[in-house]
Amino acid sequence: MFTTLNGCSIYYELHGKEEGEPIFFIHGGPGMSDCRGDVHSFSALGDEYRLIFLDMRGSGRSADVPPYTHEQWTADIDALRAFLGYETVHMLGGSYGGFLTLEYVTRYPQRVRSVMLRDTAPSNDYNDLSMQKAMDSQLPGITQEMLDRLFGGQVKSNEEFKEMYRAILPLYTVDFDEEQAEAKVNDIYYHYETHNYAFHVNKKSYNVIDQLSEIRQPMLITVGRHDWITPVVCSEDIAKHVPNGKLVIFENSGHSPQVEEKESYLKTVRAFLSDVSTTET
Repeated sequence: MFTTLNGCSIYYELHGKEEGEPIFFIHGGPGMSDCRGDVHSFSALGDEYRLIFLDMRGSGRSADVPPYTHEQWTADIDALRAFLGYETVHMLGGSYGGFLTLEYVTRYPQRVRSVMLRDTAPSNDYNDLSMQKAMDSQLPGITQEMLDRLFGGQVKSNEEFKEMYRAILPLYTVDFDEEQAEAKVNDIYYHYETHNYAFHVNKKSYNVIDQLSEIRQPMLITVGRHDWITPVVCSEDIAKHVPNGKLVIFENSGHSPQVEEKESYLKTVRAFLSDVSTTET
């Protein structure tokens, strides 16, 4: 479905139990990711919860309407919440979507019941770790110059964006399936200008570490042991600063434990949400 929020056509989907507690899912990878991955990974939660998925402006099927700032993206999330009539929601954000989830809960704390983070970071201080892991892999197509432009938001076209993503894709999972990866590369809606703004402008100043201690909501922090792009230390640093957080490391996963260890991941999410409901009552 589409609706216009803050002057932009936004694609969203509603799944699951209509009267269930609402969970908003915030995808990662601006200009590259969209909600389809989360729909595939989390639809099973619909037996108990109302699931809300959206493509952020400038990503997926939503319109390319700047600005692509954290302020605008979190305002869009809140506009969708209000449009759907929810006073409060649970939030689950992965990777860059975790950045936006943390930004949302600090900007709209009264709207959030609980926070679930997947393979994300509290600041932009970890790029060197990611780039070193990529260079150490010695994968074909990965060079320092390419990584500098990708991480620096200097991609020249959607075609180049696609080739860059194809080169780094083997880094994301413990068990790499070349056929599945190629299918994924060809199925993406590429928006290189959105990516460039997110990485050249937003990410350089992203840092919520000083605000983490103010987040009072229950927080589940999850990460794959072998994650290269947001290594375990990123999640450990979040867990150190939040007053009501639980860190779970998935030992046989890279950047996507919700895919690589799906059954265990969903069980962890269900247990967390059940504890939240029990505590509230």
